[in-house]
Amino acid sequence: PVPVGPTGTTALAAREDVVSLKGTPLVPAIPDRHAGLLGRYLAAPLLRKVPAITVLFWVIKLLTTATGEATSDFLVFSINPYVAVVTGCMGLMVALLLQLRATRYVPWIYWLAVTMVAVFGTMAADVLHVVLGVPYAASTAGFVLALAVVFAAWYASERTLSIHHIDTRRRELFYWATVMATFALGTAAGDLTASTFGLGYPSSAALFALLLALPALAWWRLGLSPIAAFWLAYIVTRPLGASFADWFGKPYLGGLGLGDGPVALVLALLIVAGVAYLTVSRADQPVMPAGAVVSGGTLEAIDDDLGPARG
Repeated sequence: PVPVGPTGTTALAAREDVVSLKGTPLVPAIPDRHAGLLGRYLAAPLLRKVPAITVLFWVIKLLTTATGEATSDFLVFSINPYVAVVTGCMGLMVALLLQLRATRYVPWIYWLAVTMVAVFGTMAADVLHVVLGVPYAASTAGFVLALAVVFAAWYASERTLSIHHIDTRRRELFYWATVMATFALGTAAGDLTASTFGLGYPSSAALFALLLALPALAWWRLGLSPIAAFWLAYIVTRPLGASFADWFGKPYLGGLGLGDGPVALVLALLIVAGVAYLTVSRADQPVMPAGAVVSGGTLEAIDDDLGPARG
């Protein structure tokens, strides 16, 4: 049945291309019939495929960043580095394809994509320094610029950077472009502090742990935008996790020398355990967006507070 809005009018007008529920902003429901094929594809409404932000989200995020660092270094130094990079790139493409083709949030698919972004992001940053000889300071600055460009393009197109509104294909693509840029930036920044600045891995880990707390404190006490706080914290988790992985795995710069392989294996098992818990408990299932989504090929009205509308 078609839900009825607060004014007594139907939420889904017969001849309109928008859905408005409970006075919320109008949300695109049916792409412009005059738009091109690509435009209709990018504007198509989706179920949210990004998890709810919980404590476990940050825990697994840190584990993936550390896993990406340890796994990348293990592969690059264990097999032909060019084969390792190509393998990492192919793994990333497969994982992203699974995520983009999914019709809803699936924990193992989402976190597989994040982990492969971490692995390949580490490789991309290391290739710039090791193979091309780009200093860490220059690559860090370059990735900061790249991230700023992605954010600017995302906001110019969508007028929001909120992960709670990843509800079209265009926004999903912007989201994953941002994630990839943050991982590459974090890798370069972590190596910059540990190696170029000479802090070593333990001190770098402590530095980034402190930096991670700042956005949360600024949001809590100073009124920092939750969107800005989220992305600042998201960026810092990458060098923090990488610094811890190098601290445990590397035998230099203050590292414990346990080996990249064993560290990567333990971290991967922890990720599997965390994702298995999320799959069973459904503790991080995203809240349905207000407006319209596509479910099973049909248009479904969603109430922001109560879930799927029922008539």
